[in-house]
Amino acid sequence: MTKKQKLELTWIGKGDSPVLEPRILIEDPTKEFGDSASDNMLIHGDNLLALKALEQDYAGKIKCIYIDPPYNTGSAFEHYDDGLEHSEWLNLMQPRLVLLKELLCLNGILAVQIDDNEFARLYLLLAEIFGDKNLKVICVKMSEATGVKMASVKKLGTIPKLKEYIILAGRNGVRNLKVEKIPKDKWDFEYKTVCTNISKEELEFIKNVLEDEARSNDDLAKVDDLAKKIKFENINTFAKSQTGTNATDDWLYENAYRIVQFATLTGGARDIAVNKKATTPSDRSAFSISTPQNRAYLIKTDFNHETRLPRCKFLFADIYLEVHPGDFWQDIKTTGLDNEGSVNFSNGKKPEKLIKRIISMTTDEGDIVLDSFLGSGTTAAVAHKMKRRWIGIELGEHANTHAVPRLQKVISGADQGGVSKELSWNGGGGYKFYELAPSLLVKDTFGNWVISEAYDADKLAHAMAKQEGFNYKPSQTVYWQQGGSTEKDYIYTTTQYVTIDLLDSIHNELQDGQSLLIACKAFDTECKDRFDNITIKKIPQILLGRCEFGQDDYSLNITEAVDEEAGEENEE
Repeated sequence: MTKKQKLELTWIGKGDSPVLEPRILIEDPTKEFGDSASDNMLIHGDNLLALKALEQDYAGKIKCIYIDPPYNTGSAFEHYDDGLEHSEWLNLMQPRLVLLKELLCLNGILAVQIDDNEFARLYLLLAEIFGDKNLKVICVKMSEATGVKMASVKKLGTIPKLKEYIILAGRNGVRNLKVEKIPKDKWDFEYKTVCTNISKEELEFIKNVLEDEARSNDDLAKVDDLAKKIKFENINTFAKSQTGTNATDDWLYENAYRIVQFATLTGGARDIAVNKKATTPSDRSAFSISTPQNRAYLIKTDFNHETRLPRCKFLFADIYLEVHPGDFWQDIKTTGLDNEGSVNFSNGKKPEKLIKRIISMTTDEGDIVLDSFLGSGTTAAVAHKMKRRWIGIELGEHANTHAVPRLQKVISGADQGGVSKELSWNGGGGYKFYELAPSLLVKDTFGNWVISEAYDADKLAHAMAKQEGFNYKPSQTVYWQQGGSTEKDYIYTTTQYVTIDLLDSIHNELQDGQSLLIACKAFDTECKDRFDNITIKKIPQILLGRCEFGQDDYSLNITEAVDEEAGEENEE
């Protein structure tokens, strides 16, 4: 019988992923900022080890993960030296993506931004981890065809790079997204009809009355009067271009809604445009399109004078004249971002509006957003402004020089750039700062594995609880209850010599059905099998061969030759 085969991507070193040490995270209270009760986390350390450190507490709990990993372009960037051979790049990405999948909740979404250099390989890798049917690809316009970039590609005779990709991956598919609609700024006709004889305040009054269910007859009467004041400008030019004649009042009356239909693409507005038919000149509707700051208002009024209710509601463009962004995003400004967030990270920074769209699509307030390639802190900054909880991981020193000051400005309300004004953000919240603990075991001068001197009794107890799969939560009253895997299964880690007397004393305190694991440096041989409900193990012996100790850096920061186009990504 022929063995069933499957299509997969293979490369040198595939399957040789390291068995990671489950490190603990050490909080640094001197670097926390804002609300001390916040559970937002800024983690400084290798992102692969940090993801492993998060796995026990956050597996299945993250709603949105956005990562912008080094693109493997061969360009030596200031903060990421990311030129790697394809196989090495895949070996570095594969274990990270596997862990990220484990952290996602069942309806969570991973968004990975990448360019052409590794897109195809990354897609196949994600298909292998998540399944083909659970992926979607978005193309994003990331550069303008101007400036230094175009001069360079003209000289080289190459095709300019103007776009990147965002691959969406879900544990159960990419579905149920709250897709952000965007205003349609470029109309299908080139005329602007301006609403005249009515002030901005009167226009807002009309909108508020018609959108408020608790309408009064007096307000409706005022709206009716205001509607009659509205006049047209510039519509004659459009009418002439369509008919070859000057537009008469009768022509405008008969064709106004056809003009509206020409501009409205969504179902509700189109139905009104198609079905609306006025009967007498006194019942004519007021119609206007204005475009202040490229945000148009489409106004249609026609009141039933018996019920005092509008037959047609006012239609405002930010509700009706919108288009779905689809899978080709070209409406977000992605250049000139050097100072966004008040930090300079010009060759790696993503626009806040781009991150906002991804977070809006995939999360609700209070959900957790993760970025394990935090860079200058854009994802955390936007998630914070959107009232999401967040976890950011960054190995480089710019965790302190870029992410920290940026997030502090967000929390204080000093950051009014990016999406701050759009979200009416004025500050608030906070975060805690964590360092990744060093390796639990180190080699002594004789090459033997021993417990690192960096671990005091509390840190050792915490680390051993994580190693053995227990939740570290020391009891305030029972010294040997340092953590539990169930309500009746405990762990106790000690550096003292465990004697028969100590063991008997603990056993006398155990309740029916309770069990205990003791991890210690040494114990009486008679303690080994003394009680069925107490297991005793010696450290570090029980840890040897379990995972890779002594490795602190699984990073992508590998230097290669500088490419000729390095540093051009955000020149405009």
